[in-house]
Amino acid sequence: MRTGVQWTGTIGPGATRRWFTWGWPPAWHVVWYLMPTSPKIGAPQLDWDVAVERANSTQCTHWITVKNLTSNTVTFEGRYAVLS
Repeated sequence: MRTGVQWTGTIGPGATRRWFTWGWPPAWHVVWYLMPTSPKIGAPQLDWDVAVERANSTQCTHWITVKNLTSNTVTFEGRYAVLS
């Protein structure tokens, strides 16, 4: 397994935004997760959903929709883990 940070982002209070990342091999099992870098105790800050597009025979595009669950701006890392 290998892990990394694909991007850093900022999302406003209560906002929903979509990011994409392209060129991933379709044979890879990629898990996407987010890690807030702006601390706020007491409740979850972010929720996300992942969709995949098979762009061509050798590449996939991952679409990550992020929702800020707070009334504050949140900065975060878009992280991945390649499981195979």
